Amino acid sequence: MNRALPDVTLRVPTDEDAFTWYRIFADPEVMEFHGGRAAELSVYEELTARQRRHDAELGFCLWTMIGPGDEVLGFTGAQPWPHAWGPTGRIEIGWRLARAHWGKGYVTAAAHTTLERVRAAGVHEVVAMVDSRNERSIAVTRRLGMEFAETHTSPTSTLRAHRFQLSL
Repeated sequence: MNRALPDVTLRVPTDEDAFTWYRIFADPEVMEFHGGRAAELSVYEELTARQRRHDAELGFCLWTMIGPGDEVLGFTGAQPWPHAWGPTGRIEIGWRLARAHWGKGYVTAAAHTTLERVRAAGVHEVVAMVDSRNERSIAVTRRLGMEFAETHTSPTSTLRAHRFQLSL
């Protein structure tokens, strides 16, 4: 039996979200598959600014995920794949969530909203790049109906990322 997905709101990230994302992502468990630690605050300031530009230009971005009590839970959304390796030229969906909110369905709910929004913006296919060891995120791709396509290896590390894809 499927449980109901929780209510979650997605909004374009604000300047203040850079500080919140920095704090949330300071948790080594959250960052286990993203380098093991949070980036410098300036990276999140640039990331939130870039997401505001993506939203204005493309109609989608990595949105700030808001849960009960207007609490920032993390982000979920889509953006052009930002690296020179992997699925260049493709639209990637992704998510990162505060540890306290894992296992409650927030990412799946927000990712479904993301798929609706990118489809409405005219995107016909999305990919998700997931560290091959990240079983929780791989499970999300399955719940979204994504299919495994191939494995990529980062040219600057030993990261092996599975690429999942979904036609919209």
